[in-house]
Amino acid sequence: MEQLIQKLKEEIIDALNLSEMNPEQIDDKAPLFIDGLGLDSIDALELTVLLEKKYGLRISTAEEGKKVLYSVRSMAEFITANGKA
Repeated sequence: MEQLIQKLKEEIIDALNLSEMNPEQIDDKAPLFIDGLGLDSIDALELTVLLEKKYGLRISTAEEGKKVLYSVRSMAEFITANGKA
């Protein structure tokens, strides 16, 4: 799981063009939106596309999206639970 979390941090930085950040600056349990990294709805779409393209996973509802995209750890748990890690 820790390797997947590290990989996700790198993919998030790349996908969202957060070149001023490094993976160690992202707390894997912190919220990605509002208080944590301060991501917005456009970023949520980018993360959804990342999950679809890299892991073949789809988020089916907005409610599921809120849970899955809450933190890097929640994304990793979703990937692992769906057998795509």
